[in-house]
Amino acid sequence: MAIMKPSQARENFYSAMETLRTSKVRSALTVIGIVIGVSSVISMASIIQGLNKFVQDKVESLGSRTYFISRFPPGTDPSRWPQRIRTRKYFEYNYADFIRRAAPDVQIVTTVGTRGFFFGDTNLITSGDRSVEKVIVRGAEPQYTEAIPLFAVERGRFISAFDQEHARPVVVLGAAISESLFPYTDAIGKTVRINGGLYEVIGVFEHDQGLFIGPGVDVFAIIPLSNFKKRYPEAKELIMAFTVPENIKIEKAQDEVIQAMRRLRRVPAAAENDFEVSSPDFISNLWNQLTGALVILTTVISSVGLLVGGIGVMNIMLISVTERTQEIGVRKAIGARRADVRLQFLLEAVVLTLVGGTIGILIGACVSTLVRTFVPSIPATLSYLWVSIGFAISVGVGLFFGYYPANLAANLDPIVCLRYE
Repeated sequence: MAIMKPSQARENFYSAMETLRTSKVRSALTVIGIVIGVSSVISMASIIQGLNKFVQDKVESLGSRTYFISRFPPGTDPSRWPQRIRTRKYFEYNYADFIRRAAPDVQIVTTVGTRGFFFGDTNLITSGDRSVEKVIVRGAEPQYTEAIPLFAVERGRFISAFDQEHARPVVVLGAAISESLFPYTDAIGKTVRINGGLYEVIGVFEHDQGLFIGPGVDVFAIIPLSNFKKRYPEAKELIMAFTVPENIKIEKAQDEVIQAMRRLRRVPAAAENDFEVSSPDFISNLWNQLTGALVILTTVISSVGLLVGGIGVMNIMLISVTERTQEIGVRKAIGARRADVRLQFLLEAVVLTLVGGTIGILIGACVSTLVRTFVPSIPATLSYLWVSIGFAISVGVGLFFGYYPANLAANLDPIVCLRYE
């Protein structure tokens, strides 16, 4: 195969740019499909990549070796549960004590009770003439923040063993709740009413707005589990969290917990578990399912754009071959080979698509920057990998759709070309 000299490549590049300059409207219409395709790929890839890192950081903040025991599969649609799952019996408050004794390789076992809108409950927190609705009231034990580091106290303290032992009416507020109730003063030491009951604020959590698929720490109000049990006996939906030390195999610790739960719930030897053991990875799995639809949509949009752009490139190159038939004849008459002509027109096609791809990458970078600036919760990041992929797509489209016109030009008879008018 003939190799194009640098001088020839430079000449063909200038020729391609001249084609763009002399046919501005036609060239613009040609590359717009490439721009749409590449910019949509770059924009969505940068957004999804940033969100994936954001979600992964959130999962790790829940505890890399923290696992959950629940009555139902987490992150699933309750309306799709079969009867055998919907009729599972509730957990009891004494389960954690039994698991601590029966699972020696588990470090922390803690029970959590929750009263939230997703269970059909309503909560109201008031202080003076200020109130906050749609909050989540949760009962927790002192080990809760060790098991789930996401709930980090910024000011004050968390629930103590004394608070739990005496069912004290104390509460740790999410930052958003604290700011709503006490915008001009520190909430620590103040008194609030939670569903009519008086509670002393002993701490405020660090800001956390949560993920798009669930509420953040900002909307939680944590009270002692013993107080929760006394105040809300109707709230029977409990979950448990347990942690596994670094020097213990996760499978071994999980098996101890599962066996303890089966004995507690008197599950027959041949029957399946009537509870679920899960890790924070279920959030990542759920997120991947949600982003899958975005990936498919982006692929369709970019594919259509690239197809339209590629057909446009082929069309403008066919027109260029027709308009420059005599030029092709002259070049062949003075010694240009078929490979030289083919490379010339291929390079022109690639230049066209590279211009569109470059514009698309710049638009994608601008979109990524705007999203990151105006919506900080979506940390869109543009990686060099996707920039390289954008250029590769542009070159690939130019080569694929430019080959036919280039080959057509290369195979023209020079005598016929010289007679063409």
